[in-house]
Amino acid sequence: MIELQGLSKTYRGAAAGRPVPALDDVSVRLHAGEVVGIAGPNGAGKSTLLSLLLGFLRPTRGTARVAALPPREYVERHGAAYLAELPALPPRWTVESTLARGAALAGVPAGARRGRIELMLESLGLAEQRSRQVRQLSKGNLQRLGLAQALVGDSDFVVLDEPTHGLDPVWTQRFRDLVRDLRRPGRLLLIASHNLDELERVADRVLILNQGRLDRVVDVGAAAGATAAAAPVTYRLVLAEPHSALAELFPDAVSIEGRLAEWRISGPLAELNRKLASLVARNATIVAFAPERGRLESEFRAALGGGGDG
Repeated sequence: MIELQGLSKTYRGAAAGRPVPALDDVSVRLHAGEVVGIAGPNGAGKSTLLSLLLGFLRPTRGTARVAALPPREYVERHGAAYLAELPALPPRWTVESTLARGAALAGVPAGARRGRIELMLESLGLAEQRSRQVRQLSKGNLQRLGLAQALVGDSDFVVLDEPTHGLDPVWTQRFRDLVRDLRRPGRLLLIASHNLDELERVADRVLILNQGRLDRVVDVGAAAGATAAAAPVTYRLVLAEPHSALAELFPDAVSIEGRLAEWRISGPLAELNRKLASLVARNATIVAFAPERGRLESEFRAALGGGGDG
């Protein structure tokens, strides 16, 4: 659905008009039916990339196509669902009137608008807030209203910038369910976020940007399943108490300083499971066993050379 070839954007700097590169030579294909995450530290080029894909900006070099059309032309013909990082809505509008305006602007047929509005009010937990003004909403409710307004048009091209910003843990969990419900064969869903854990839970692939360049594309969904079991990952193993068999089964285990019965162990997951089964068979009690960090976080740190703000 989206094809980028050498996409670059340079801004004119304030100091003597010196050019400031924001995006440099990005080439990638994104397909309808996918949920694609976009991650990177501040200043990596995420917002510039989204602005180019929505047609708000024109590239300095290279091309961007959405369903074979220039982004601006695609949006004008077919529309797009867009949630900005900080939703800015007129403070005196009510929740319901905001969605009514959004549905009209998105081209929802008049006869279908009431149904779409009610669906969004229920899906985003805003039914009891329908008469409240935007200025009266909490941060979390405002974020959910922004999501509802973006989705009321039922577009096939959905762009969400930091969609869980301001959401409490309950609604962060419900957002995952929302993404699942939004999936369909003809829709491409882009999610830009600093929350790597959430991206790993909801996305199929994640684009990692660093200093304006596409550093890598990480498979984190079903596409990663075939190789995940064989990939070496560092895990934290916690036992109820030290056990003599640990050194035999895991000769490379590293004891965690200050912890009596905690170790870091690495290796392919299938092999680790076999060894853990042997450990349990020798009457060791496993309290916890989990990745020290997720695959996406590991890739993110590698892309940034071990640093970055995540």
